[in-house]
Amino acid sequence: MTAKHPIDSLTIMTELVLPNDTNLFGNLMGGRLMYWMDIAAALTAHKHCDAPAVTASVDNISFEAPIKLGNAVHIEAKISRAFNTSMEIHLKVWGEDLSQQYKYKSNEAYYTFVALDANGKPRPVTPLIPETEEEKKIFESALRRRQVRLILGGKMNPKDATELKALFSKD
Repeated sequence: MTAKHPIDSLTIMTELVLPNDTNLFGNLMGGRLMYWMDIAAALTAHKHCDAPAVTASVDNISFEAPIKLGNAVHIEAKISRAFNTSMEIHLKVWGEDLSQQYKYKSNEAYYTFVALDANGKPRPVTPLIPETEEEKKIFESALRRRQVRLILGGKMNPKDATELKALFSKD
């Protein structure tokens, strides 16, 4: 399996916030944004592993700025790290006020997807080689995020979280 670079999986998705996408305050509903982010992440995962992939987890999504009715939403997604059968995808979201012509950061998040074989079972994914300094930084911290996800999901004993011990030990 030939390794890929994060740029190989880059997906940029743009949506327009319409009345049906908003809450009572005229802001994009968080659930609608998460839906769009899930689609962008799924496309990114499929590009990376050349196979269907499903959402395994979604990390914390904090909203920094609302996206208003009539604004554009730009979602940038790319693989941040590939593990055995799973991939972490880093998503960045910007709003764009089209009438005032300025972009602003709305949020970012990490989604985890698992690649599936023809029988719907997890399959190995292509290794990832980060290139830019930002990609390398996100790649290196991905193992800590993964261990937190596994602990919170009850799939890892906190004592086995080797990457997290340095954060909590007094040594």
